[in-house]
Amino acid sequence: MKALKKPNILNIDNIARSQLFQIQSVNLEFSNGEKRTYERMKPANREAVMIVPIIDDNLILIREYAVGIENYDFGFPKGAIDPGENALQAANRELKEEIGYGAHSLIELAKLSMAPSYFSSKMNIVIAHDLYPEQLEGDEPEPLIQIRWPIAKMMDLLDHPDFTEARSVSALFLAHRYLLQNK
Repeated sequence: MKALKKPNILNIDNIARSQLFQIQSVNLEFSNGEKRTYERMKPANREAVMIVPIIDDNLILIREYAVGIENYDFGFPKGAIDPGENALQAANRELKEEIGYGAHSLIELAKLSMAPSYFSSKMNIVIAHDLYPEQLEGDEPEPLIQIRWPIAKMMDLLDHPDFTEARSVSALFLAHRYLLQNK
């Protein structure tokens, strides 16, 4: 496959800011002379983790409020990687905060981009085995509800009306492939 020449960045302007985000306008010129302006979130080096925890032949999911859809959704535990942590350390901390378990075995399955047209963020997908009880204080505004889902029926999650987040769907497929390859 022929390598494409990246467009030239002509200008980047910061056009809006909130407590969490900064939006940039990026003026580009493509190799064919076309010029376009795109908007994106200001690139950041922070990454996040999503963990597929397994205990007693079950997946553990959580139900939490998602303000973007103004409803409760359920998916896998997740959170930002804090400064000084690697993905596996963050995964273990998030497990303890969100489901009250740590993991003796954490395996990175993939690193995914999330809406790469707008965000530079990456989500590290991790599978967690050999769980043990340990609770850390989290930052959630209300207790998270745990859902145990049988591994034997894991792909049935795709039909559940509250399992809609694309990152959780991706993690489900990655975990399914991992489990099939490691029987």
